[in-house]
Amino acid sequence: MGLAKTEMFTDEQNKIALFAKAFGHPARVSILQHLFKIDSCVCGDLVNEIGLAQPTISQHLKELKHLGLIKGNVEGTSVCYCIDKENWTAMKALMNQFLDQDVSLNNDCC
Repeated sequence: MGLAKTEMFTDEQNKIALFAKAFGHPARVSILQHLFKIDSCVCGDLVNEIGLAQPTISQHLKELKHLGLIKGNVEGTSVCYCIDKENWTAMKALMNQFLDQDVSLNNDCC
């Protein structure tokens, strides 16, 4: 397997790719949607809400936290997770800038 060679690309390109990765799995999308729906931190078990095994949920939470889209606090034996609003806003701005690019409809080059 080859190296990703991420150093060849700009920081912005790498960030866009990482955020796209977050949306590349339906479990992570479901977790984010659930956190937005409850509009607060979830300290309970996401297993019942998402329907996946606890280790799988934990792995997806770890990925989302690594990307900065969610944040978590340890309270005793439980961990509470919620959307990191500041990072979410920054991610939206970056992704909107990327997705708002349009191709010229006047130039049919293909």
